[in-house]
Amino acid sequence: MAIELEEPPIESNAQVLKDLFAGTMGGIAQVLVGQPFDTVKVRLQSAPEGTYSGALDVIKQLMKNEGFAGFYKGTLTPLIGVGACVSVQFSVNEFMKRFYDRKLNGQPLGLLDYFNCGAVAGFANGFLASPIEHIRIRLQTQTGAQKLFNGPLDCAKKIYDFDGIRGVYKGLGPTLIRESVGLGIYFATYEALVAKDLREHPKLTRSDIKPWKLCMYGGLSGYALWIAIYPIDVIKSKLQTDSLKGSKYKNSLSVIRDVWHKQGIKGFYKGFLPTILRAAPANGATFAVFELTIRLLNDS
Repeated sequence: MAIELEEPPIESNAQVLKDLFAGTMGGIAQVLVGQPFDTVKVRLQSAPEGTYSGALDVIKQLMKNEGFAGFYKGTLTPLIGVGACVSVQFSVNEFMKRFYDRKLNGQPLGLLDYFNCGAVAGFANGFLASPIEHIRIRLQTQTGAQKLFNGPLDCAKKIYDFDGIRGVYKGLGPTLIRESVGLGIYFATYEALVAKDLREHPKLTRSDIKPWKLCMYGGLSGYALWIAIYPIDVIKSKLQTDSLKGSKYKNSLSVIRDVWHKQGIKGFYKGFLPTILRAAPANGATFAVFELTIRLLNDS
């Protein structure tokens, strides 16, 4: 299936820098919009059975015990880290689109081509996302007056001191799978929606698409992403919130066995509600900010 889109811009150092900057802006938007939802999701995924009765219970306890600031616990790490991650995602994806355009001699890229572009971007991003998410999740799940970590740098240092670089990269395997498959679906869905819009309005160019449509397409892409890979994210979160001393899980398979034995299939969808509620606003903001930033940079 060929998707007829405008030709990707010619490769240049300036374009790569624009992609990186626009991706960073999109990542910052994603964090500011999505962090409260993510905090609720992580607490549901990682808390012992019976700690919370559901997403609303997490919200009530957070507000009662930690106030509104509790929703933004560990935000500094993702604000810097997710900005970098989304920058890598979008810049590598755009680079791969230009690569395929040259390979196909200007012929329209197919849906599988766009999936491959996103999958390469996801794999590259996984090596950056894994330690960043590990630190963020450790900070998000700290409760009570006694705190093991005093911020992201202290958290990274203590993890490294305990288990070296292997500890920092705990959960890398499921992160790479999640990012590769997930971002392949994510970007392919977005490009398919953009292509449909351009086919239905032949006089439009990509830069003419309204911001609200960019938000909608980004939100739908976020839904496709999380519906496809959510159980993998649960496995990753379980590994990254495991005790530093006396680890409960040896690897991803031990997580799968434990979750299946205790909770069945529903255990792999714990925290799904706040995640899917987050998907539309966070990913809508990400794509809209990326596209609008690129337009501003190209017009300047």
